[in-house]
Amino acid sequence: MAAFRDLLKKIGPGVVTGAADDDPSGIATYSQAGAQFGLNMLWTVVLTWPLMVAVQSVSARIGRVTGHGLAYNFAKVFPRGFVSVLVGFLFIANTVNIGADLAAMGAAAKLAIGGGPRHLYTIGFALVSLLAIVFVPYHRYVGFLKWLTFSLFAYVGVVFTVQIDWLAVLRGVVLPRFEITAESLTLVVAIFGTTISPYLFFWQSSQEVEEEEADPDAGPLVDHPEQAPSELMRIGWETWLGMGLSNLVAFFIILTTAVTLHTSGQTDIQTSEQAAAALKPIAGEWSFMLFSLGIIGTGMLAIPVLAGSAAYAVAEVRGWRSGLERAPRDAVPFYAVLGVAILLGVGIDFTPLDPIKALFWSAVLNGIITVPVMAAMLIVASRPARMGAFVATLGQRVLGWTATAVMAAAAVAMFVMM
Repeated sequence: MAAFRDLLKKIGPGVVTGAADDDPSGIATYSQAGAQFGLNMLWTVVLTWPLMVAVQSVSARIGRVTGHGLAYNFAKVFPRGFVSVLVGFLFIANTVNIGADLAAMGAAAKLAIGGGPRHLYTIGFALVSLLAIVFVPYHRYVGFLKWLTFSLFAYVGVVFTVQIDWLAVLRGVVLPRFEITAESLTLVVAIFGTTISPYLFFWQSSQEVEEEEADPDAGPLVDHPEQAPSELMRIGWETWLGMGLSNLVAFFIILTTAVTLHTSGQTDIQTSEQAAAALKPIAGEWSFMLFSLGIIGTGMLAIPVLAGSAAYAVAEVRGWRSGLERAPRDAVPFYAVLGVAILLGVGIDFTPLDPIKALFWSAVLNGIITVPVMAAMLIVASRPARMGAFVATLGQRVLGWTATAVMAAAAVAMFVMM
């Protein structure tokens, strides 16, 4: 147990960021992919793994090397107006995502408990998340977030409650079969946008800064190059681990819904709670409960990441003090942005706005924003003036620009087919 605790202490921003990627809105997207196209969308999460690792490790490298988050570095390289527009779109997309996640968590709680007011559960989750973020010091709260990453294994566990044709799974990964239509391309863009999301870049970069500032012996690598070998190695292995965990869970969600819902003819599952409810009569009470509890656990993990990444980005562009390790009185504007994002998310749950459309446009917006954000990251990470001797590696640049091109091509193809 002591060895396990030591390992958990070494787990940093890469693993928490990867786990937060599988939020309830992501679960909804992956569930729809499995229900609608069966095993033929499994290839998407296999393809995105190395691409995701490349761009996330670049974002982490920028934070650890410079001692500042992405938005701060963007503002030093690009026109402030351009950066402000990117950050504005990030805030809008994150707020919609928070609202959709909170609604899904409330619905999942209602399903798991067997009744009760969904809106009340939603408000409760929002308040717990907000109070924890504001009043629990970061070094303690991040430990809680690390434990929440284990809720993702609920989706791995679901697979072992149903029968799987693993040869068919392999064919779905290597030789998928589906028609290229506006609908299928939209889903591909949604999966890409859910998997490679801008808020994850801003969060991981800022958390590297938080970790560095919390350690009295650490400092930005441009000022302390002797720390670079161990720190860059840590960023590398934990980002591979974190993104691997994220994509493995996404793989199993698509697989679970493919062999249960798609096989039974239930192909129109567009929310995470619908997926959980539909599993109950097909895969049994145990699968249903695991799926429902997983939605709540991943939501509790994702809300601070979504709200926090927006707050970091806005604060860095505006030049405000920021950081979850700071007391609220020392970073009032930062915490105000964070609180507004969560409260607006709660408000979305009480509006006539269709949550499915909100999720769709959030995914589309993420897919569009991701392209210029990734391009900006790669430009910053390649500049010795910002990165010193620690510019992005050739492998990171090649995979990073490949990811940018793939995302751009998918988004353009979707709009052409619509």
